[in-house]
Amino acid sequence: MGITRQEALDCFHSDDLIGLGMEADAIRRRLHPEGVVSYSIDGRIDYQKAANGSGYQPVFAEIETILAKGGTTATLQGKITPATTVAWFAALFCAIKQRFPALWLHSLSATEIISLAHQSRSTAPKVLAQLHEAGLDSIPGNDAGILDDSVEQNTETPITAKDWLAIHRAAHAIGIQTTAAMVFGSGETIEHRLNHLETLRSLQEETGGFCSFAPWSFTPPTASVPGFEEPTAVEYLKTLAISRLYLDNIENIQSSLETQGLKVLQVGLRFGGNDAGSVLQAHGPNAATEEQVRQVIRDAGFRPVQRDALYRTMFLN
Repeated sequence: MGITRQEALDCFHSDDLIGLGMEADAIRRRLHPEGVVSYSIDGRIDYQKAANGSGYQPVFAEIETILAKGGTTATLQGKITPATTVAWFAALFCAIKQRFPALWLHSLSATEIISLAHQSRSTAPKVLAQLHEAGLDSIPGNDAGILDDSVEQNTETPITAKDWLAIHRAAHAIGIQTTAAMVFGSGETIEHRLNHLETLRSLQEETGGFCSFAPWSFTPPTASVPGFEEPTAVEYLKTLAISRLYLDNIENIQSSLETQGLKVLQVGLRFGGNDAGSVLQAHGPNAATEEQVRQVIRDAGFRPVQRDALYRTMFLN
């Protein structure tokens, strides 16, 4: 059992950052005594490129690029429109699997699944079953924001906590594993963050279907937002460590290259993180090569391991 809610609250208010990191590192070492840190090579693709009348070739071309870079997984996400129906996705997934049988499809968020169910006047479990049969392998969970409906969600198509949990519960019920995340630092309170973590811990106790969790610091959609202060590296590391301590029933915790960059990523590997995230999905100032990520992992005292979407080891470097 992880730390209690009150203990987590005390940790958020604590000034002992190093001590907190050491406690989280102890949990990581207990769960991952082999001394390795994993990372993935996977790419994100906007499926609208196949819905604009040009056929599947634009998506196929991006998949080929991912595979050429050593990737194993494609994350297809975008915006549901009248043209992107359940049948359309089923046909797309079937076509992808037929051409790239070894590719793992980690695609469609809970928000998109809900939209498809409403659009087709069906139920989310039926939509999930149909898409799973067509080739959907797992579902990303980075659309939750904060799982507390009293918090304003900074997304174009917000989803309620109840609906998000229902989609992931239904996915777990038919054998689809999913990932979870928390996007923090957009104005929520510490209590809201704890509500989010508690909700995930409870669902994991019920289903065991989450393979990983990633705390992500909020980045505003525009470069300058009046009054907004981005979460500091200290706040990120504290949230990462508390997540590791609180979610001890989720095996993998990600120290995010995508949102933090190499330096904070490396420190995060001693604050409970056992995974470095995706090499290909980090852009701008946080972009890094696979070799740079491997070197950072080695410098932190671990062996780098490439993994697939479900954290299964593929290559030990």
